[in-house]
Amino acid sequence: QVQLVESGGGLVQAGDSLRLSCAASRRTFSDRAMGWFRQAPGKEREFVAAINWSGTTTYYADSVKGRFTISRGNAKNTVYLQMNSLRPEDTAVYYCAASRVGGGVILMVQSSYNTWGQGTQVTVSS
Repeated sequence: QVQLVESGGGLVQAGDSLRLSCAASRRTFSDRAMGWFRQAPGKEREFVAAINWSGTTTYYADSVKGRFTISRGNAKNTVYLQMNSLRPEDTAVYYCAASRVGGGVILMVQSSYNTWGQGTQVTVSS
């Protein structure tokens, strides 16, 4: 079964940085876009960032623009989320996902993804 495995979450203070990683096993996603979503307690899962199949185009939620950076590894089967200037409102479970498509603004929509990781907790204290 295809798996996406996230890592890098943890407990940090406001203003700190974290780097999340997502690695695919048993399958290559080099021709698919990848994305990050997050879900805070009591809230719906929301889009955070996405990157197209080639790594040349990125998309960000307004709430993280300028603070978070998404990138792909050289083999295109790993995706990273560099999170700087973290805020308490960034506290959530962060999920990595592989899209059905290679790119486009549709990547901001959850239904365009068909493979999800188990999530990694990020907690930002004030």
